[in-house]
Amino acid sequence: MAGQRPVGAITRGTTNPNRLRRCDRWLAGPQAGRLRRAAGIPVVVDLGYGASPVTAVELHERLRRVRPDVEVVGIEIDPARVAAALPLSRPGLRFALGGFEVPLPGGARPVMVRAFNVLRQYDEDAVAGAWATTVERLAPGGLLVDGTCDELGRLAAWVAVTADGPQTLTLAWRLRGLERPGLVAERLPKALIHRNVPGEGVHALLEALDDAWRRQAPLASYGVRQRFVGTAAALRDAGWPVLDGPARWRLGELTVAWDAMAPRP
Repeated sequence: MAGQRPVGAITRGTTNPNRLRRCDRWLAGPQAGRLRRAAGIPVVVDLGYGASPVTAVELHERLRRVRPDVEVVGIEIDPARVAAALPLSRPGLRFALGGFEVPLPGGARPVMVRAFNVLRQYDEDAVAGAWATTVERLAPGGLLVDGTCDELGRLAAWVAVTADGPQTLTLAWRLRGLERPGLVAERLPKALIHRNVPGEGVHALLEALDDAWRRQAPLASYGVRQRFVGTAAALRDAGWPVLDGPARWRLGELTVAWDAMAPRP
C-alpha cells in the first residue's frame, strides 16, 4: 500500500490518559482469546489515536500482559501527529501514517483494530464504508472495535465488527455516582447516535435499562454494583440478548447482541 493516500479525514484528535481504559479492559478480558490464538506475533492497531499517542502506549501496556509479544501500531492520518509520536516507539509499539485502509508493512493483517472517537466526527452514511474498508484488512477471525466515550472515559459504548458484520454493542459506565444507565445515550457510536428515537432498537434498549434501574432501587442499600448487577439481570430476564454475566456487570459493562438494536432501514 505504499504511496496510497490515507482513507479518511483529520479529526479533532482530543484525547486524555486512561480515557479508553474500559475498552482496553474488554479487549484484554473477553477478547483476549483472539490474541492467544494468533499464530505468530499478533498485531493490534490503535486507529486514529489523536493528538497524543497516550492511548496507544496504554493499549500496548495492557495487552502485553495477555500476550507479551503483541505488537501495537498507532495509526494516524495527520503526519504531524505521527511525527510527534515517533519518539515513543519501542519494541512492540510503533506509529505509522494511514487511515481506514490500515497500512501495515509486508501486508500484515491485524487481529484487532480499535477506532475510538473517530467515526463519531463523520456523517452517519460514512460508517458502513469505513467499517468495510477496515474489516477487509483484518486477519481471519479479526475484530474491529468502533467506539465513543466521554472526555474522561466514564461513559463508553462500542460496536464489535467482524467479517460477518456488526456483532455486539457494549455499553460501559463508571458506576460510582451513576444517576441512570441511559445517560450513555450521548456517547453511542455514530451508527446508533441518531437512532435513539422511538421505534429503534437502541432506544428501546436504553428505555428498558433505565426502567430496570429504577426497579432495582432497593438494591442501592447494598451498593451501586449490586444495583447494576440486578439491573443487567432484569434486562436479560426480560428477553434482551445480554451476552455477558455478573463478572462483567460488576465492572459496569454490558454487552448485547447487535441484532436487537440494528438500525431500521
